[in-house]
Amino acid sequence: MKKFRCLPLLAVSLTVLALSFLPGVPGSSARQDEPLEFDSCTSILVGRLASVDGSTMTSHSCDSGTDRTWMTIVPAAKHKPGEMTKVYYEPKRTKGPNDPDRLETGEIPQVAETYAFLNAAYPIMNEHQLAIGETTIGSRREMVSENGIIDAPELYRLVLERAKTAREAIRVADELTKAYGYNDWGECFTFADTKEVWHFEIHGPGKGKKGAVWAAQRVPDDEIGVSANAGRIRQLDLAKAEYFLASANVMSLAEEMGVWSKASGQPFEFCYAYNPESRTSVYCRRREWRVLSLLAPSLKLHPESENYPFSVKPDKKVGVADVLAIFRDTYGGTEYDMTRSLMAVNRKGETVKSPVASPFMSSDLRELFRIKRERTICSPAATYLQVTQSRDWLPGPIGGVVWLGYDNPATTPHVPVYIGISQMPASYMVDGRWTFSRDCAWWAFRTVSRLANFRWQDMTKDIEKVWKEAEDRWFANQTKFEEEALALYKKDPKKARELLTKYSHDQANQTVAAYWKLGDDLWLKYSGAF
Repeated sequence: MKKFRCLPLLAVSLTVLALSFLPGVPGSSARQDEPLEFDSCTSILVGRLASVDGSTMTSHSCDSGTDRTWMTIVPAAKHKPGEMTKVYYEPKRTKGPNDPDRLETGEIPQVAETYAFLNAAYPIMNEHQLAIGETTIGSRREMVSENGIIDAPELYRLVLERAKTAREAIRVADELTKAYGYNDWGECFTFADTKEVWHFEIHGPGKGKKGAVWAAQRVPDDEIGVSANAGRIRQLDLAKAEYFLASANVMSLAEEMGVWSKASGQPFEFCYAYNPESRTSVYCRRREWRVLSLLAPSLKLHPESENYPFSVKPDKKVGVADVLAIFRDTYGGTEYDMTRSLMAVNRKGETVKSPVASPFMSSDLRELFRIKRERTICSPAATYLQVTQSRDWLPGPIGGVVWLGYDNPATTPHVPVYIGISQMPASYMVDGRWTFSRDCAWWAFRTVSRLANFRWQDMTKDIEKVWKEAEDRWFANQTKFEEEALALYKKDPKKARELLTKYSHDQANQTVAAYWKLGDDLWLKYSGAF
């Protein structure tokens, strides 16, 4: 066990502050010794019989230091016959939905009706409670095609505008990419509707070609799955359409590329054919192991395995709070806990964990303390984390709820945002990537999460009191509030939507204000501690 006698706190804090702005820190460009190609998002999928209340869930920790922070509710719309709609590539730092810097890649025929949806860097849920999570899984380089106009975020948007269920979403994605071409890297979409959850992986068709190749596997209703930037779909049993779907070229393209041959007698495995490199990434496999092990410790999964079960039946059913706890996990209590050896002797002569011991230390501090990097489930680079609930016993506006938190999941509360609201709170529609602003909700949470790096062990205790009190209150009040909203909805759907909007806005606005105050309180408390 490494022990470090405490340096004067001011010196330590200033060192941490200086080092946290060096390259390699989450939110800045990575050092060359930081292999980040396949470790930029996590998604957890929960079948309805695996949840405590019958909800299906999907999720997405958008672990990116570049994605936009603004979010909006895009309303439903009717369209005239023959109408066309533009398809865009949105630069990651776009300032808003009408940003002139958006790049038009083409146009496609519009459908008669498009559905309302919560629009974020990766659109989240539509009015029919169809929700999507995401992780980038990479592809063989030769698979990425420039002969297409639809990238992953646009495919998200188009699917949420046009589909009501996960199966329909897969069909729409297939039709769109066949007709107009997929031009992005390998992606995993984790779909959840009110009854089913599906794991969908898609790749380009190869340079110069138009289309895509994809496979989808359903998570059994009583199980939970994970995507952590690696391909997870292996063998396909397409005779079982209840659980497996795939593009028509799923095997023929592999043979054409020379990455698999039916004559070889070897089974076709989707992820090994199209993105084998992701299966070698320890940063992906470790998260898969940890998520599945936290859910089903009885399986005693080995942390160094190359492959894990596609999904597991949890030892006990889970709720939103349980899923959030997994997203806050930093491998505590395991040999992969990066803070386990950072002990110090305090003024009382006690051996305690160093005040600056953080699982999110910069690469320079890890090098100083000779600590091997681990990519934990919890990411300080998260632009936002969503955990969605879809529930078939409630009407769409009430049944669909997105638990939404900005920045590091370990330091932020996740506000309930009902899909039936008319618009997002004003501060959530302001982008924070371009400049600091107190009008931007993202900056309230980011400020607190970055302050925590001064004295992680102490500050996070103060921060947890705030986010935990808020989340506990929301969970405790959820059933009562939804009963009130449902009773009103049966009488007057419009007034029910107004109630949902007011409630979601009130919780969000109160929390943003609390976090601005928390940031000020942390400065006051800890600047006087030297």
